[in-house]
Amino acid sequence: MESESIVYGCIRDWPSGDREQHRLRRTSNRRVLDQLPEGEAWPFLGREMFSFCASEGEGLYQTQVIHFGASYRAIEYEWSLWIKEFEALLRRLYWASAVVHLETELNGVHTFRWESESGFQGPQEEDLRVRCVWEREGGLRG
Repeated sequence: MESESIVYGCIRDWPSGDREQHRLRRTSNRRVLDQLPEGEAWPFLGREMFSFCASEGEGLYQTQVIHFGASYRAIEYEWSLWIKEFEALLRRLYWASAVVHLETELNGVHTFRWESESGFQGPQEEDLRVRCVWEREGGLRG
């Protein structure tokens, strides 16, 4: 049996005093996520792996948090392709920061962080800055 990799994390929007602007950003982000492939059509990122609170109230105070997670067969061998797709998604969203955790059976836990230098990002084509932190929790797991 091949090793399993677990990928999970969140993408955070920034709080805003302008309720209408905040609503428009949430609506735009929802539209982008709804356009992701679903079912068997997605090799790396798919609609089913993302979730968020849709309306204000419990779970959505000021900052939209888009959370995600999936399990893969040894995704670390195609990690650069996964990152490329994730960054392409970030370029289409409104966000302030994102974190991705990659848990591998053989190589431990890796944490990747994207942080906007200005504190917020809108849909754009500029390069993204990533700060990678590798956390190794131990050797082989049984």
